[in-house]
Amino acid sequence: MASQRPLAAGLIAALVSAAVFATSGSFAKALLDAGWTPGAAVTVRITGAALVLAGPAIVMLRGRWGVLRRYGSMISVYGLVAIAGCQLCYFNAVQYISPGIALLLEYLAPIMIVGLVWLRTRIRPGALTLAGCGFAIGGLLLVINVFAGVSVHPIGILWGVGAAVCLAVFFLLAARSTEDLPPLVMATASMVVAAVVLIACTVSGVLPARFAFTDVTLAGARMSWLVPVIGVILVSTAAAYVTGIIATRALGSTMASFVGLTEVMFSILFAWLLVGATPMPIQLGGGVLIIVGLVLVRVQEARSGGTRQPALTDVDLADPATGALPVVRQPQ
Repeated sequence: MASQRPLAAGLIAALVSAAVFATSGSFAKALLDAGWTPGAAVTVRITGAALVLAGPAIVMLRGRWGVLRRYGSMISVYGLVAIAGCQLCYFNAVQYISPGIALLLEYLAPIMIVGLVWLRTRIRPGALTLAGCGFAIGGLLLVINVFAGVSVHPIGILWGVGAAVCLAVFFLLAARSTEDLPPLVMATASMVVAAVVLIACTVSGVLPARFAFTDVTLAGARMSWLVPVIGVILVSTAAAYVTGIIATRALGSTMASFVGLTEVMFSILFAWLLVGATPMPIQLGGGVLIIVGLVLVRVQEARSGGTRQPALTDVDLADPATGALPVVRQPQ
């Protein structure tokens, strides 16, 4: 009975993490509609979350600053691509398409990793992986309405695919075994790197940043711009990372990733409730197919642990200390 309690707590934490992560698109949409640029929204989100998480991260690090130097290369790539790049692409995408649809596009990242693993290992993916890719691609076609004759802004689709590329980098880096670098410390340090670069780019004018300190529309009501700003910092970022860490430690990465797929449906729900972005039935059907595809890929990954069939985490992006080119790890 006692062993079921951590499992139940982990499941609750995973669902909470998926739900709060999914609010980011709706909060961002409210700011963008009020006149904020994606660069401004991302800079405020990442900088604010880095400040909120800095205290707990410093306590957890306990003065072991050498760890940050040792993994400086990985932290930098994680911060610039997996955090800043992913958020910039996603926030740009929601300027043109629904937050839920943008997130569906972003979650094609595992399919990209399947292709990368295939190229690196020269080993054909398993039947479930290939079937999952087929479901996901079919779902994508429905999400962008190629069969319904309904146009979806191509720029929004391109930004969504860009977010998928950045998310693929996130998965590849997260798969590395770095036990001496706690997840919260890695996330916070990477956010600091991303925040410094984003602030420098906005101050220099390289990244257009326009802030509109006026009331915004959220959940059908007019309210202060501080509401979505506080929401995206505390709820969508800080709380999401903390609950995600709790869930992963309680459930393990594979099971936590299964539950994490619910973020797509949460995002569509919040986009409908908070910004009035009602999805079409064909898009919901496409979302279901993408989720089915991802689940099949994850099942194959779990089964591949004891065989020669490579899993999604078998390709590392770079050595964390030296920044060397990708290598292939054997399944554990």
